[in-house]
Amino acid sequence: MTSFDRDTVLDVARRAIHTETLALQRLGRSLGDDFVQAVDIMMSCDGKIVVTGMGKSGLVGRKIAATLASTGTPSFFLHPGEAFHGDLGMISRNDVVLALSYSGETDEILKIVPFIHDNGNRLIAVTGSAESALAKNADVHLDVSVRKEACILDLAPTSSTTTQIALGDALAVALMKLKEFTSVDFARLHPGGSLGRRLLMKVENVMRRHDLPVVDADCSAKDMIHAVSRGGLGLILIVTDGRLSGIVTDGDIRRAMESRESDFFNIKASDIATRHPKTITPSAKLIDAEKLMTRHKVNSLPVVDENGVLAGVIQIYDIKL
Repeated sequence: MTSFDRDTVLDVARRAIHTETLALQRLGRSLGDDFVQAVDIMMSCDGKIVVTGMGKSGLVGRKIAATLASTGTPSFFLHPGEAFHGDLGMISRNDVVLALSYSGETDEILKIVPFIHDNGNRLIAVTGSAESALAKNADVHLDVSVRKEACILDLAPTSSTTTQIALGDALAVALMKLKEFTSVDFARLHPGGSLGRRLLMKVENVMRRHDLPVVDADCSAKDMIHAVSRGGLGLILIVTDGRLSGIVTDGDIRRAMESRESDFFNIKASDIATRHPKTITPSAKLIDAEKLMTRHKVNSLPVVDENGVLAGVIQIYDIKL
């Protein structure tokens, strides 16, 4: 392992983080009417938000476009060099262009500004200089200037890219608020994520419906133990005339063994069953099943239809997968 001064490394790292923290605090204080105007333009956009930028600003722009798109504001990233060589056709007349350039003098972006104006698009510039060519040719200018980069040479984009990312996030969450974007909306755009799965999928999609540990009310203690072991759910289900009439958990059995002692093997399932267990319907959302389990501190729920007929069992582990 290379030998170096641990304290020096940590000091440099902490200074970098402190420098970027100061830049973010300054950005927060500077937000005002220009930011509100930019949000208004984006909120009124009938098309998409086209984000563009070169180099590090371009990388930040890709992140901003992705964040906007995933939080209810249709958006995509357009490379300015590719745009100048044929991809300008991707910009529709009802789109809004969000251009990032810390210097505000990036040649590739300035070359497409005439087209943006001629096409009738609104242009929001994100730069570090209000006197730059891009800022002066935009409908709205958002200032992300920093006093110092976190780079020890004060050269590499560090603090400046951090403020660009933060500003993009601020735009996205402001638009979320105005659009009343909910967790359900988020889930619809992220169906493969954990939240999307819980909000959109139903109990019937994941419940166990075959080989359920079903017994009758007169099931003996010995048979209850075997049924719990075979079922692998930590419980058995008492069904009478096709309807769920109670459940017995492995905890119920253990407590009965301790309290009944020698009389334990004389008991029946009905003697220790929970007569009115918490249940859920097959059409309920997974998020509702999770809330019910959390509220009542249980790991499993019998699934019954509107007539009380047993349809399956869902466990917290099925939801968390």
